[in-house]
Parts: sequence; structure tokens; C-alpha cells
Amino acid sequence: MKKIIILLVIISIGQNLFAQGKQHFTTSGTIEFERRLNMFNVLKKQINKYNESYMQQMYDNYKKSNPQFKVQKSVLSFSKDKSLYVPVPDEPTTNNNYVWNAAPTVQQPNTVYNDLNTGMSVIQKKAFEEIFLLKDSTRKINWKITDETREIAGYTCRRANALIMDSIYVVAFYTIEIPVSSGPESFTGLPGMILGVAVPHDDYTWFATKVTDTTLPPNALNPPTKGKPVNNKELKLKLNEALKDWREEGASYMKVLMW
Repeated sequence: MKKIIILLVIISIGQNLFAQGKQHFTTSGTIEFERRLNMFNVLKKQINKYNESYMQQMYDNYKKSNPQFKVQKSVLSFSKDKSLYVPVPDEPTTNNNYVWNAAPTVQQPNTVYNDLNTGMSVIQKKAFEEIFLLKDSTRKINWKITDETREIAGYTCRRANALIMDSIYVVAFYTIEIPVSSGPESFTGLPGMILGVAVPHDDYTWFATKVTDTTLPPNALNPPTKGKPVNNKELKLKLNEALKDWREEGASYMKVLMW
């Protein structure tokens, strides 16, 4: 009886090792993302005791005729050592209700190139009417990995938490089945591809909807080239100067523009 049990254990171990050996890891392809912004929450935060006499009615009217979430799409192309995150242009709309002066509602996703070997990034971002080309080291994020898991776009992902820009709480979900340390926007630094990000206080989420495992042509991962060259320090100085008279609203814009 003992010999039979030992034999079954050996067979089970062998099957597990064989399955692990057959596991496929995606090292090149594209990932389609949806960035969702909870407009109801964002706009509600704009109401205060000084403007509620008219803003409350505007908010109520907005809720009656608009969806709760503003959705924007983007595509992350990647190889083992490079990634390029590119926004998909918004579809034309005749809806003029996105006119509230709230920073998150007007900011488009950035175009982000990461060289994972050198730790350098090139980010094309629009600040008001000017386009900047931000060249600097990849953002360093002190992630704390947890035991929580969830499935995203068919991949098992593990949760990690962090603070960015000193005070912004971020939740990310990454998968080791795509062993590339990248993700949407400037979220990187985990031992696998980030397929989901949530910024709860600011009502943002980025989640993958589709992963395509494919070999990319050599020119698919070129960095953006259009824009005024700056580094992080220079961009922050320029934005501080432009927003110096905006008070609390300026701080809100600064946070969004420096993602």
C-alpha cells in the first residue's frame, strides 16, 4: 500500500512539473486598455458651499443625460525590453456636457515609451495647448505586493499597492505570465505586466480588455518625437508657473498633468 501511495505522489509531481514546463509566457504583443473615469464622483466633488446654488442643478442635469463613466481606450505594445503605450483617439461627439472645469475630465492619456533595459522613458503629454516631450528616468514606485489575486483579460493577476507623488494611493494588478515589467501610462516596476490599475481617490481605473500574443515588427516600438523637450524637473517648473494663480484648482491640474 505504501509503495502505491509513493508511486501516486511521484506521478502527481511529474504531472505538475510537466504542466509548468508547458506553461506559455507572453513576451511580445499588444494589450488593449480601457481607462474609465467616474464622472459622477468627479463632478460632485466640484460642488461646494460657494457654488452649490447653481452647480447642484448642473450636476443633477448632467446625471440625467450622461453616462456615469467616461471611457477612453489605448493600446500598449511590448517586447521583452521595450513598451509603447498609445491612446486611441476619442470618437467625435456632439455632447457638450464635458465642460465642467475639473482637471481629470479634460486630460487625455499620455503616449509613453519605456526602455526597460536602460530604465529611461519618453512621454508625450499635452498640457493645455502645448505638447511636451518628457525624457527622464522611468518612475520608481515602491510597490507592496499582496496575496490577493483576480483574473483580468484571461490572466491571473496579483495585487500590489503603492503611493505615487507622495500621497496618491494606487492599486495595481500584474501577471507573471507576461514577464515584462511595464503597464499602462507610467505604471511599471512589478515582476510582470500590469493589466489593471485603480486610483480610488481620483476615480480612475485602467484595465486590460484584450491581450494579443504576437511578434511585433521592428518599428512598432519607436518613441514619440513630437513636442518640446523637457525633463521632470523642468516640466514641473513650467506647470507651477502656469498654474500659480489657480489655487486649489491648480493643484488638481498639476496632479493630473504629472501622472
